[in-house]
Amino acid sequence: MDWSFLAFIAFSTIAILGSLMVILQKTPVSSAFSLVLVFFSFSGLYALLGAHFLAALQILVYTGAIMVLFVFVIMLLGQDEPTTDLKESSLLFKGVATLGAFGLLSILLQAVFSAREITGAGVYTDEKIAEGGGNLRSIAEVLFKDYIFHFELVSFLILAAIVATVALAKRKNFNEGESS
Repeated sequence: MDWSFLAFIAFSTIAILGSLMVILQKTPVSSAFSLVLVFFSFSGLYALLGAHFLAALQILVYTGAIMVLFVFVIMLLGQDEPTTDLKESSLLFKGVATLGAFGLLSILLQAVFSAREITGAGVYTDEKIAEGGGNLRSIAEVLFKDYIFHFELVSFLILAAIVATVALAKRKNFNEGESS
């Protein structure tokens, strides 16, 4: 048996179990650390596909920067308390959640079964990427030529999220100071 197939099975299993742990954990910090495990397993899957640059970006950007920001926001807002138990949720909430889960499952299954029909490598073949100077240069050209507006929009959204988080934390601390 090929070692890459065994590694794929291991990384996939870790990703699925980690995703379940993100959902089932009682505290947001525990869920965030489970998400770190999922990001590491995705990095391993990217490495198995030969996308080493994406694997490194997955670790540096998502696991390093974004998850540190998530944990910082959770700690800053003081939200490290156990969440409500699903047993105490209303029947309407459970029904909507179940319906949403089956909807997402049907979309996933449709994507998996329609993916078998797709053939061809697309615009960026191995030869065209080699002509263009490699993976990194090809990704950079597409990102900074075709998707520069989207790239900058995401940076403004992240900045707005950070400012809003600090404003919420300051307001919470200010309100607590008034009551004492």
